[in-house]
Amino acid sequence: MQKNPIVPFILIFAFGIGLIFFLSIMGVEKKAEIAEGHEEGGAKTEETEGDASEFDPEVAQGKCIGCHGGDLGGGVGPALVGTSLSKEELTEIITNGKGSGMPGGLLPGQEEQMAEYILTLK
Repeated sequence: MQKNPIVPFILIFAFGIGLIFFLSIMGVEKKAEIAEGHEEGGAKTEETEGDASEFDPEVAQGKCIGCHGGDLGGGVGPALVGTSLSKEELTEIITNGKGSGMPGGLLPGQEEQMAEYILTLK
């Protein structure tokens, strides 16, 4: 007796539809909580990320870890921890980039704050 090869696919499909339905119901239940978080400014948008007064080292660091490593100790890019560069040099690199590996403009309006943060890393 042969097994029908389509049965596993139908089961996976049914499970996926059920999961989507379940997650959408959970989202509807938490709609008020999510809206409240947005009203209180809990959600960051691109507008607030670019605001120099709202510098968040974790958000800024998140844009660097892809190349400089999770602890900014080096990876594809050089280590930022214990750098010998000055604040002005760091600000220039963050603003305009360097060579073909470091793009500029990743932290508009927050270049100086990020340079100061990098200099505090030990």
